[in-house]
Amino acid sequence: MNVSRQQAAMNDDAERGVSQAAERGARARTRRLMLETATRLMQAGATPSVSEVAEAAEVSRATAYRYFPSQAALVQAVVDEGLGPILTWQSTSADPERRVAELFGAAMPRIEAFEATFKAALKLSLEQWAQRQAGTLGGEPQFTRGHRVELLKDAIAPLKGQLPPREFKRLAQALSLIFGVEVLIVLKDIWGLDSRKMMSVAQWAAGALVRAAVTESMGDGDGAARPAVAK
Repeated sequence: MNVSRQQAAMNDDAERGVSQAAERGARARTRRLMLETATRLMQAGATPSVSEVAEAAEVSRATAYRYFPSQAALVQAVVDEGLGPILTWQSTSADPERRVAELFGAAMPRIEAFEATFKAALKLSLEQWAQRQAGTLGGEPQFTRGHRVELLKDAIAPLKGQLPPREFKRLAQALSLIFGVEVLIVLKDIWGLDSRKMMSVAQWAAGALVRAAVTESMGDGDGAARPAVAK
């Protein structure tokens, strides 16, 4: 290949690279537009379909479905966006009670800020459950919820060596009852608490559950002592 052909080939490669980068940039912008539009609709209390988000974002339905092939996929992406830093939460403490308090302190204000979004996601989950019970869900992918499982297991990780696996799992399950948008529904909507009181009750209940699990772990059925958790 002579110099002119080499230069032409290099130019073609450069043009392809620019074109691909522009395409990736355009795809990212379209996806971001879809997410922002869906978030806006869900924050307003709706549980939009992919078609409804496409129309609101002024994107073709065919394009929208390339990014989000189902309502479940769309809502999951919006939920993950709303959760944001909660999904990467970490603690340096070795005290399980303190770790749980830190998780609640970091997560609940964020969940409250996106309360309408998470309630809309919960609504979709309940609607799909009803459709499954009635046999009318068809081939629609299931919207799954479960981030709290790993977050709570991580929060109580220091207890792994002390609690039997079944008790460790039970504690995580018990904590999951007071972590998430459901807490807002119970304490704010039903009990009428404000944000500060809601957080106080949730933190108190979480601490009580951890302390109860630790206390139980310190003695078996015969009253024999087990090692206490290091503070």
